[in-house]
Amino acid sequence: MILYPAIDLKDGHCVRLLRGDMEAATVFSTAPAEQAKRFQDEGFAWLHLVDLNGAFAGRPVNGEAVEAIIDAVRIPLQLGGGIRDLATVEYWLGRGVRRVILGTIAVSNPELVKTACARFPGQVAVGIDARGGMVAVEGWAQQSKIRALELALRFEDAGAAAVIYTDIDRDGALGGVNVEATADLAFALTTPVIASGGVASIHDLEALKAVASTGIEGVICGRALYDGRIDPAAALALLRSA
Repeated sequence: MILYPAIDLKDGHCVRLLRGDMEAATVFSTAPAEQAKRFQDEGFAWLHLVDLNGAFAGRPVNGEAVEAIIDAVRIPLQLGGGIRDLATVEYWLGRGVRRVILGTIAVSNPELVKTACARFPGQVAVGIDARGGMVAVEGWAQQSKIRALELALRFEDAGAAAVIYTDIDRDGALGGVNVEATADLAFALTTPVIASGGVASIHDLEALKAVASTGIEGVICGRALYDGRIDPAAALALLRSA
């Protein structure tokens, strides 16, 4: 199972939000590229980047910070937030991003997501962010009437590299990951699932690993890494063990 350290970008800084609230942001680093390099040096094999401003604006906003991170590290990264058209997908993949994450557009224009998956095999993930089981879009500011599983099933045959499932109510709250909902979603899909939201301790990682056979191939972790609740070496050793 892959552990993805999260770098959420707001106004050029590395932050963590509480349940997606842009007004409840804690700045953990004013130099995101240095933070990315630190994660690389600690042994992480991937990075998870989100352009938070871009998610609200509907277009890339923290491009300069993303570019600096790409230039600073050798490990692959996945990027989401404000990617709403094929030109932006192509730009970031061409710039060196290994995988782009399409979230809001998966609801508003699913055919574009399917086209992107076909055009860039293995390089497009579907981001599904849910509150109370219902998908939220536009930087989590708007609630749709689509259930998470319903949306995920729409892309089962599209060739998406992964479904990234975030429980918004738990994101940044350190209340524990929603293992049951994540495992249920993964079990219903053939597409690999990456868990996100609420990871608070190594016990959450142990719980996810215990149900990895359902189709959970990775987990994203943010605040618990930044504040020292999870030791990187111990977490990586756990998830790499048989």
